[in-house]
Amino acid sequence: MSENERVFPPWTEELKRRYLRGEALQFVLHGNVTDLVLSGGRFIRMSDFLSEVLLAPSKDVVIKYNVATGVKFAKKKADIVGVEELLLLRDADKILPALEQLVHDVDKVAVIIDYAEMIAPAGDANFFSSVDRQSVVTLHRWSFSPAIERADSVIVLVTENLSELNAKLVSNPTTAIIKIPMPDQAERRQAILATVPKIDPAWLDQLAEVTAGLKIVQIKGLLSAETARGAGERDGLLDLIFKRKREIIERECFGLIEFVEPDHDFSVVGGIEEAKKELVLVADNIRNGRHNRCPMGILFTGPMGTGKTFVAEAFVKEAGLTAIKFKNFRSKWVGATEGNLEKILSVVQALGQVIVIVDEGDRAFGNQEGDGDGGTSSRVMARLKEFMSDTSNRGRVLFILMTNRPDKLDIDIKRAGRLDRKIPFLYPQEAPEVEAVILAQLRKHKIASEVQFPRDRDAVSARLVGYSNADLEAVVLLANDYAIESPVTLSHFAEAIRDYLPSRDVEMLEYMELVAVFEASNRRMLPKKYADLGVDELHRKLSSLRAAIGTRR
Repeated sequence: MSENERVFPPWTEELKRRYLRGEALQFVLHGNVTDLVLSGGRFIRMSDFLSEVLLAPSKDVVIKYNVATGVKFAKKKADIVGVEELLLLRDADKILPALEQLVHDVDKVAVIIDYAEMIAPAGDANFFSSVDRQSVVTLHRWSFSPAIERADSVIVLVTENLSELNAKLVSNPTTAIIKIPMPDQAERRQAILATVPKIDPAWLDQLAEVTAGLKIVQIKGLLSAETARGAGERDGLLDLIFKRKREIIERECFGLIEFVEPDHDFSVVGGIEEAKKELVLVADNIRNGRHNRCPMGILFTGPMGTGKTFVAEAFVKEAGLTAIKFKNFRSKWVGATEGNLEKILSVVQALGQVIVIVDEGDRAFGNQEGDGDGGTSSRVMARLKEFMSDTSNRGRVLFILMTNRPDKLDIDIKRAGRLDRKIPFLYPQEAPEVEAVILAQLRKHKIASEVQFPRDRDAVSARLVGYSNADLEAVVLLANDYAIESPVTLSHFAEAIRDYLPSRDVEMLEYMELVAVFEASNRRMLPKKYADLGVDELHRKLSSLRAAIGTRR
């Protein structure tokens, strides 16, 4: 069989199986429902695929309905009564009863309702109109109608975001929920081959890999001009596709994610040698497919200014993997937050090997109890936990969660199987650690310096012990300002150290540091002063500081 012959998408097998077994006669399709489907060597819209390819061969009547265009017959018998009147209707409160009468009078009918969330929206029923209530009840009754079952008919509701469809339908045990995923590599390969039939096999594999995360319709559009390009322009096309892919995905996710493209690696990260070794090993295991050695997620924890975000970005560069950063996906509209999250997670799964960075994780996940938000927070947390613990994502999706207050995170999200590794980021505890950070900052900013270590330790690094990485960077940049055009000398550093005033909340910073030590998953990552600290002593110090800081963040 050639690659562009008719092959049904994998999700259709679940629909057929559940229908033939009699498990359901009403189905909700959600996810990638607006895409093209490659069928019989041609691209067709999803709604047309459902009506003309999937359902028409086994049904005598196939009806499509949405609130904008009304009823259309994709297939019908000549003897159906009342067809003309039905075609003139638009409102759901009139069309649904008419369709119900039709499926009772005629056998082997398939009804496809596009944009089902517009007919049976999510939300509190107390605020529904009488039309909305009627529609929800009607569709709910259809799912267990003996008459529809005897007639061998089927109802298909189509919605992009499941969270926007009424919960009474979604939670109904007699309705089958089927997710249409983003195209996998095999489907992307078929789509590319159908668009560019004479493509070189090696080039086909490259394109199938780089287009991960895109819909078939987007891939087809991007490659429409590929036949006019020569082999010498392939690198440029790959760069163009990747750039356009970023733009498309960020736009489709409503600006809720952004691609991370750092320009620095571990060469400009000073200190934390054990942490860097750990991260390099993780990246190597992901790249080489050693999934059983890959963590599901990593927690970066420590006080502000310790370089958590900087190291995460350096890790992305070092690993050479695609990385995205979650932005605030919460919305004031009912169901929108859950819909936003589902959109993001679908993209994450489709991208293949990807690093997901969540900065300020304790704030991003918000109120975990769901108080005052109708339970949205608890549902969001439950879905994130489910996704983060899905073992099929091991080695493909790596979460990096960053926070300076891990004590505010749900304890369940920090467990092994979600955040397997916990790396503490602490302020430099000794002069050599300070020196490693200073030298890294000089390299990062390409600053010439006459200062040498350990020769100048007493005058420079020993005076900066306890400063954050951000503070050390500020001192380096201030010394460079004093140097103007000349190399930074010892006197410039001395002047910068004397002049710079770090912002400090000593109790809070100590508390954040101790919490990071408490969360660490390996003693070898802790500095000497904490490595041998007993659990009882650590608890005592934490309790004392917790009482002192109160509700301060």
